[in-house]
Amino acid sequence: MDTLKQLFEHHFHRPAEQLTPLQGQLGGSGRKIIRLSGGQLSAIGILYDVREENVAFIEFSRHFRRHGLPVPEIYGEELGQGAYLEEDLGGTTLFEFLSKNRTAENIAPQAVEAYRKVIAVLPRFQVEAGRDLNYEVCYPRASFDHQSIAWDLNYFKYYFLRLAGIPFNEQALEDDFDRLTKFLLSAGHDYFLYRDFQSRNIMWRDGQPFFLDYQGGRKGALQYDVASLLYDAKADLTPELRLKLLDHYLDTLAGFVKLDRDAFMQYYYAYVYVRIMQALGAYGFRGFYERKAHFLQSVPYALKNLRWLLHNVTLPIGLPTLMEAFNSMLGSEKLQNLASDAESLVVRIFSFSFHRGWPKDETGNGGGFVFDGRSLPNPGREERFKALSGRDAPVIDYLNQQESVHQFLAGVLSLVDASVSEYQRRGFKNLMVSFGCTGGQHRSVYLAEQLAKRLRGRNGVEVVVRHRELETLGQ
Repeated sequence: MDTLKQLFEHHFHRPAEQLTPLQGQLGGSGRKIIRLSGGQLSAIGILYDVREENVAFIEFSRHFRRHGLPVPEIYGEELGQGAYLEEDLGGTTLFEFLSKNRTAENIAPQAVEAYRKVIAVLPRFQVEAGRDLNYEVCYPRASFDHQSIAWDLNYFKYYFLRLAGIPFNEQALEDDFDRLTKFLLSAGHDYFLYRDFQSRNIMWRDGQPFFLDYQGGRKGALQYDVASLLYDAKADLTPELRLKLLDHYLDTLAGFVKLDRDAFMQYYYAYVYVRIMQALGAYGFRGFYERKAHFLQSVPYALKNLRWLLHNVTLPIGLPTLMEAFNSMLGSEKLQNLASDAESLVVRIFSFSFHRGWPKDETGNGGGFVFDGRSLPNPGREERFKALSGRDAPVIDYLNQQESVHQFLAGVLSLVDASVSEYQRRGFKNLMVSFGCTGGQHRSVYLAEQLAKRLRGRNGVEVVVRHRELETLGQ
């Protein structure tokens, strides 16, 4: 953290007054992402100990900015400490913008237009900026070659198929993988492949897109990135919108390369399949293997995409064992249960200190309820409670004896109960409820736990509780 503070002060000539972690438990990359601010100035600091990946991101960022692409400016770096400081592009991802502008499958025109703007920039990365990019800094591979594809397919095989209990003939599946790989590599692949071109890696600010997380970029085929965006699982775009956006992409791409649409489409759906398998491998590794259950929430959406592909697309090559595995996935009881879980309303309950600001809503739904518990009697003022939290019996007993606490909770429970019922009726998937107090240790923790106790066991409701300040303290 000290290195990031130094980089901030060196760039802005004033100290950083506040540091706010942005990624927490939901991230899958291992990077620490921190917003540093002082006065009206802010920046994003990154702490990550993989030097090669940091070098790739920094060099790519500077290269893309020279081409006028909307990526963050790099303010400073200290690669020996695994740290760099970049421009703050705000707090709204394309996924969050989409989520705020849709009701089920009805996506508002402004969200469709956002996707059109994003799609129109992609060929500039792939072709214009890709021509003179230094591919020697790519990490871990300079191209999406046989080895890269093998890593993705084996990731899917071992971390998704195996852990989900899907049966397959290993040699027959390897034969299909070999045929698929040769087919993919027969497409033109002398372009920049962004690699993770999806809605959570694109920021939306002042009506325009800005792009992040291209540090895994390498040389590859044009089809991969547009497939990544349009089949981004949780974005859950409709088939009709996908086709319209694909047409818009191809119209734009034709301004950069001599385009044969039929040749492009011959390979397109094979790249859609390989991107979905890469994503499922990641969901399986994080969800089944590392037991981070929230990653499995994307699996039903990926299965929905596979179901559409199996019913509507015929590949130019035969992959019988792989297709059999896909059909087994669609019939898997274990994976069906994940789909049932995805239909639940997830209520995320936070405790926090007002000194550090409100918790960020990671779902893109706007934040829900924030209740201020500072009017209640404060156990933290008494020496006997200072080392304890709102989860400890003496603090719980103390607060249970206060009439004002019961009145406060009764009002909270009435409001939240009504919202939960209405959210379930309307098919909403996320509700966030946050309780704040002075230190985020006693009253807010107690209130969060009491609400969680009330909601647990309610049909169709999944409860997730996080005590932000206790996590910081390691309690």
